[in-house]
Amino acid sequence: MQFEEYQRSLDQAAPPAGLGAPLQALWYARAGDWDHAHDITQPGGPALDWVHAYLHRVEGDLANAAYWYRRAGKPVSTIPLDEEWAELVSVFLRQENGK
Repeated sequence: MQFEEYQRSLDQAAPPAGLGAPLQALWYARAGDWDHAHDITQPGGPALDWVHAYLHRVEGDLANAAYWYRRAGKPVSTIPLDEEWAELVSVFLRQENGK
């Protein structure tokens, strides 16, 4: 799947079948369902912890976000939220596409 196709899928009622958990969480976050997105990140691991950090930035809980960035092994992001969302989606799409 390409970035543009992923973005277009936001017009649907649910994320496309077959997406990994990080992309599912980012889909729900963008679709306005923060709680569902947050639930998806709960199993943890570096990728989900990175998305979890982003979600707490969206929420405005920067201290909690910093904790999750540390767990993910990532620097605390200071870029605009829309840019971080696009970066995360791009990274995880590349991983799923094997690039």
